Amino acid sequence: MNWIILIIAGLFEVAFAACLGKAKEAVGIESTYWYIGFFACLAASMLLLLKATQQLPIGTAYAVWTGIGAVGTVLIGIYIFKEPATFWRLFFISTLIISIVGLKVVSH
Repeated sequence: MNWIILIIAGLFEVAFAACLGKAKEAVGIESTYWYIGFFACLAASMLLLLKATQQLPIGTAYAVWTGIGAVGTVLIGIYIFKEPATFWRLFFISTLIISIVGLKVVSH
């Protein structure tokens, strides 16, 4: 269950990064809504990370959480913000995913 909580925390990290990107593009009251979404997702992500680290090793949990956030944010950048999807970008994101899975496999 703690791994599921950690994955959800990582997804909220992706969401708060996406909200920042959308807030940067928005104007007026719309940007305020994106900033509110940012703070809500940030709070949810941190609280879920806190919950997950009560049972999982902090080093592993933090690495997985940031890894999910990094991978998800790059994918959001490619698909939503039209950032380039170069071979090397996708290669290194793939190695990050392999590392996250590896941490899960070797964790007790």
